Amino acid sequence: MTDQFPAALVGPSSKERKYDRQLRLWAASGQQALEQSRVLLVNSDGFIDGENTPIGGVAGVETLKNLVLPGVGGFTIVDPAIVSETDLGINFFLEESSLGKSRAQETCNLLKELNPDVDGDFKVEPISDLLQQPDFLSQYKLVVVSGPIKRSSLDAITSSAEQLGVPLIYVRSVGFYSSFSLQLPTEFPIVETHPDPESTQDLRLTNPWPELHAVVSQIANLEALDDHDHGHVPYILLLLYYLDRWKAEHDGKAPENYKEKTAFRDLVRSGARTNNAEGGEENFDEAVSAVLKSINPWSLRSNIREIFDMDQCTNLKTDYDNFWIIASALKAFYTKHNVLPLPGSLPDMKAKSADYITLQNIFKSKARQDVEEVLATVRSIETQLCDRTAPVTEKEVEVFCKNASHVKVIRGRQIPRISTNANQTLKTIRNGLGNPESKIPTYIAFEALDVIVDGIQNEKLTPNALDNDDVWNTTIERLLVTIAEGDNSVINAENRESVTKAAQELRRTVGGELHNISSLTGGLVSQEALKVLTRQYVPLDNTCIFDGVSSGSEMFRL
Repeated sequence: MTDQFPAALVGPSSKERKYDRQLRLWAASGQQALEQSRVLLVNSDGFIDGENTPIGGVAGVETLKNLVLPGVGGFTIVDPAIVSETDLGINFFLEESSLGKSRAQETCNLLKELNPDVDGDFKVEPISDLLQQPDFLSQYKLVVVSGPIKRSSLDAITSSAEQLGVPLIYVRSVGFYSSFSLQLPTEFPIVETHPDPESTQDLRLTNPWPELHAVVSQIANLEALDDHDHGHVPYILLLLYYLDRWKAEHDGKAPENYKEKTAFRDLVRSGARTNNAEGGEENFDEAVSAVLKSINPWSLRSNIREIFDMDQCTNLKTDYDNFWIIASALKAFYTKHNVLPLPGSLPDMKAKSADYITLQNIFKSKARQDVEEVLATVRSIETQLCDRTAPVTEKEVEVFCKNASHVKVIRGRQIPRISTNANQTLKTIRNGLGNPESKIPTYIAFEALDVIVDGIQNEKLTPNALDNDDVWNTTIERLLVTIAEGDNSVINAENRESVTKAAQELRRTVGGELHNISSLTGGLVSQEALKVLTRQYVPLDNTCIFDGVSSGSEMFRL
């Protein structure tokens, strides 16, 4: 006789208890993806003067903190800086004993204390040297760059990341302002987008499959049911029952426009009993409220239609991601049935437990059949692509089918830059300048800061340029000229004043960070990082600006 408890009585493991809250957000699949990821943090690439005074660093470390806590697989900090007294005043992951030591090593050691499950290391070489090493960047699933840094260094990182398909986030936090941009690969597919639960319900009431429609025959004589049974008929069956009556009187057509749906809703409402003990029937109330959102013909969403039209979905290759294999099989399913696989979920409703379970099993059974059909197509495709070594798992197909209507492929964009060949970016910025409430002037101010820091690091400007009116004004003027693209109305006093006002905060702090703003920014950035690493939820596209003075933020597709 054993002393072991039945499996149902065994409590959660220590790991499940440790990560309980986040598992509710992205489940075991998301946690596994996170634990298999390694993140690179480029915290600086040198100093802005001969006194070892680097700019930036805190927002990047705070971002890393929020990835270490939930259990990212590992991280590497690249930072050639030495800990200064300024660092001690703004970075919580440095101690007084850290003064004069490697900033990368000190922050790495203290970050690792947060979670012993996470592996961490550091590099003190400049990122430009490390990028010369073969396969250095390819080992990472995400790169976070804490700026401002040399333009040449940023260009090298973004270019290498783009070639390898590695997502990259560029974050800047200065004074009460911060800004960060996300660079994704050209096509970045997301299956588990976590849309509003109500939008995922697919009840197929206007075109039910035979097993679902057959259940309606069980209530063929609805009026003859006693009050208890009548008040517990699931609203889905009520709608199907009255749809049959409607179609019989309307040439087999379901309600199509608002006027017809309103009339159908009145028909459903008329069937409710009001002379019972409860003075009404909740199941009929549920049916009436569901008419407008449930009595609609099924249609293919634009996001999935776009995926079906992509070349990757049609001309499959051996080295393609599993996503495209399943997408191609899904397209074949849609072509055959003119619908996507049934998700199989059922909303809560007033019903007897046995009736609800029966209905639930009908939906689940249909969903399983659809998954099996898609899986069979996947296996056929894999046979044709005989060189594939990693077969698609049944779980991948199941998750894809469940989320099929809301799968997205985000077309990644590069880290935005104010330059003469960035037409879309300049157009968006010009539109922002026309709105007095826009945060675009703050973004332009950050770009000016980048230009000035780059000039200092390349010894084209002196270190005191960060606090020089003439340098700031000249830099802002040049950026406005670039933004204008020949439209001199953009270079007006109002726009010049709005950008100069935003730049005053960056100049006031001489490019320095405030810990509370950098900490908040780190939370925002890590949220986007987690979306990228877990491939769940929809990430930023592609720039966010935070204004701590007005406690507001704004997102732009630059």
